[in-house]
Amino acid sequence: MIPPFSANAIQLPQLTDSRQTSHEVHSHLRQLILNGVLPPGAVLKQAELARRFGISRTPMREAFRRLQEEDLITADPNQRAVVRSMDGEELDQLYSTRIALESLGARITTGRLEEEEIEEAQQCLRDMDVPVEPENQAEWMQRHRRFHEICVARAGQPMLKVIQSYAERSERYVRLYWMWHPQAHLHAKADHQAILEAVQGGDSARAGSLMAQHLSHTALTVLGDVSVDAPGVAIQEALAMATGKKSVARR
Repeated sequence: MIPPFSANAIQLPQLTDSRQTSHEVHSHLRQLILNGVLPPGAVLKQAELARRFGISRTPMREAFRRLQEEDLITADPNQRAVVRSMDGEELDQLYSTRIALESLGARITTGRLEEEEIEEAQQCLRDMDVPVEPENQAEWMQRHRRFHEICVARAGQPMLKVIQSYAERSERYVRLYWMWHPQAHLHAKADHQAILEAVQGGDSARAGSLMAQHLSHTALTVLGDVSVDAPGVAIQEALAMATGKKSVARR
């Protein structure tokens, strides 16, 4: 069991607007959780964090409430929270939604990228053409995130916001993928190149299918690591839907 974190060991947020304190604290803690700085099982206490950050309990309580709504923490009435453990069912639901939406976003975007967007995506691929190591992981993830954003850039804002939210929430699992499978960048490189070529072209069905296959490979690999018995039905159904294959439930 991971012992309670000392509030003094947690990085201070940059608070720039007193009217947005709860939002800024929520964003700060959210990023620490998604980046793995606050790992699964870490215990957080509202009062200690409020003192550490130099704020009142009210914005801290609101930040905790939002983190709980996002299923990043579990909280109790005593204002104590625990960072949620990796969960096979959660991963299945997160990635199945992401597969469905990002494959649709890739289809919508196919043939509609501007030249400068294509150039930026190609630069992302060049920057990502290295093994993912602890010292370069943050930068690699940033370029990876931007590449995926470009590939769905013509989806409407409501869809883009949902895609971004699910991509961020699944980033904990992506980081595990790179940590546990250090040679995976070779597979990802080929995937990314094929996706960009498809999005640049005119075959929207191929673009959507390749995006779905890429995301499902990551998801099912990590699912096998996190929960051996989890079938990943939702992921497989989303993949089948995006690629036009038969439902896994009817095979």
